[in-house]
Amino acid sequence: MTQIPYTLDEDDPQIYPLGLIVLQVDETIEPELSAYFSDQKNPLYVTRIPSGIEVTTESLSEMEKALPAAAGLLPSVRPFRVVGYGCTSASSVIGSERVAELVKQACKTDEVTNPMRAATACAADIGVSKFALLSPYIEEVNAPLRTAFLENGITMDVFGTFGQAEEAKVARISVQSVIDAATDLGSDPSVEAVFLSCTNLRTFDAIPEIRERIGKPVLSSNQSLAWHMRRLNVAD
Repeated sequence: MTQIPYTLDEDDPQIYPLGLIVLQVDETIEPELSAYFSDQKNPLYVTRIPSGIEVTTESLSEMEKALPAAAGLLPSVRPFRVVGYGCTSASSVIGSERVAELVKQACKTDEVTNPMRAATACAADIGVSKFALLSPYIEEVNAPLRTAFLENGITMDVFGTFGQAEEAKVARISVQSVIDAATDLGSDPSVEAVFLSCTNLRTFDAIPEIRERIGKPVLSSNQSLAWHMRRLNVAD
């Protein structure tokens, strides 16, 4: 065997990695955010957190216990400026501050965001607060989500759901179904925008057509989370 010498490259101190905590059953957020950040030099590091096959308030609450372990599996050599937790409904049940506290227990990062916090920031940035909500989930999960947004100053009096608890089916709801449902809800004259909830719901290909049909802003869990992570990653 020949021992071969080598050199080490220096990390660019201006480029921070992005951290993302993804539900075990989520098949959508990773490809959508990878596409969103494809023009960035910042590497996107992903870790997974155990999650139930079906979404209930009980399965969402269980993730609170697992968050530190999942965050601790992100690479630790370089610090993060921002880590995203990819679950809208669990964030509404656990709470954004508690999510951040748990992630920071095991991961060195300046900021922790999640789709609910991100959508709230995105809504404030574009000046809207009256949303139509489209969710894939059952009402047991939808109710705390609307309550959490209301506590953040966002009303969702107009809402609709596909009523699906099984994550594998949520990930396969057709883009056309999302477009048609969101267009119907967003056409209500009392709403200023539409929010497509759930990181496992495919929305990146649906948003442009919905926006064109209703002439209003269209936000989604993945779009808001990606937008907020990008913004926090360049903040002073």
